Parts: sequence; structure tokens; C-alpha cells
Amino acid sequence: MFTGLIEDVGNVSEIKSRNNYRILTIESKIITDELKLGDSVSCDGACLTVVNKSSVKFSVEASQETAAVTILKSYNKGSRLNLERALKVGSRLGGHFVTGHIDCIGAVVSLVTVGESLQINVSYDKLFDKYVIEKGSVAINGISLTINEKSSGSLSVNLIPHSVKNTTVSNWKKGDPVNLEFDMIGKYVLNIDQKTNNNILTKDKLFESGW
Repeated sequence: MFTGLIEDVGNVSEIKSRNNYRILTIESKIITDELKLGDSVSCDGACLTVVNKSSVKFSVEASQETAAVTILKSYNKGSRLNLERALKVGSRLGGHFVTGHIDCIGAVVSLVTVGESLQINVSYDKLFDKYVIEKGSVAINGISLTINEKSSGSLSVNLIPHSVKNTTVSNWKKGDPVNLEFDMIGKYVLNIDQKTNNNILTKDKLFESGW
């Protein structure tokens, strides 16, 4: 579990294949200090497992399924990644609950400067419209963001200068693929709603389901 608050931007120093698996070695100045083998790290929003580490690098392993549903296959040596260690119990939750399980790959449609902020428009498969609500949360390449506006198959978010400077956003261009994870709580509520006989969600039904 993650928060969507990026701790460091790492650089891919090596990419290897082992059968159907991909192994990424990532340089990072910050998050290697406390990493242990077997730990989970959000790499551009995808939860990956640490399989090797040194003082300045660590390696993570991705299965064929992960490679197929994320932007991992677009990485090259030198690619920059947003990194976050798994959330500790008792830590402050400054973003929102992010599982690290990518729902789909989107694409950057436009980047527009609005005052001091950066507005980014992203397209995605319309099948995921049901998970997107205005003022709701979304993780884009692991960054916890608030959805400003939505239309079928697209959404927009705004980033403050701090977020642009301390993530990979400063490198994004029109057409770039991005990992999208929609709000976990919204998905659970929708799932509960769909299981009711008359498809009407009420406060009592939420309580009965443990909310």
C-alpha cells in the first residue's frame, strides 16, 4: 500500500530479461537506505518487489502480466521513474490509498501552464469511466492527484510547482504513456453497488457491507 507521495526520482541503469520476467536496476539516492530484499516499491505507480540492492541501486522484478499492463515496456536505460516505499503503519497519509496495481495505461493529451500550476489532460479507455469522478483521486505514474474535470475517456489534473519539480512530470510530453490507478475506495463502493439486487446504493447497505 502506498500514498502517492513521491519520495525520489530514480534512473533506470540496467534492464535484463529472465524468461518472461523483466528485471530493472534503478539508481536512487534516497530510498535505498532502508530497503530490504522482498520490500515493495512503487515504480511509476506499479508495485514491484526488491530482489537485489546496494548502497545506491536496487533491482526489482516484473512478471509478464505486469509488463503487459504497465508502461514498463517503454523504459530504456536512463528512463526516470517516480519512486515510493510502501506505507508504514502509523504514518501520515498525505495522499490517498494507492495499491500499486495499475488499472490501465493512459496517454498525455496536453500540458498547459495555468498561472503557476500545470494542467495535464490524460486520455484512457472509456471502459474505466465508471471509476472517474470530479474531485476524486487518481494516481498517475504513482502521483496522487485530484481530478479537476472529466469527460468520457479523459480527465484533467493540476499540479503545483513543487509536484512538477520533484517528480518525472517535468519530462512528460504530449503522447507519453502513463500508468493509471483509479481510487480504490470508489472501486469497492461500485462493486458493492453492483451486487445489490436493485442496484440502488443506500447508507444502510454500506453499513451492512462493513463501511
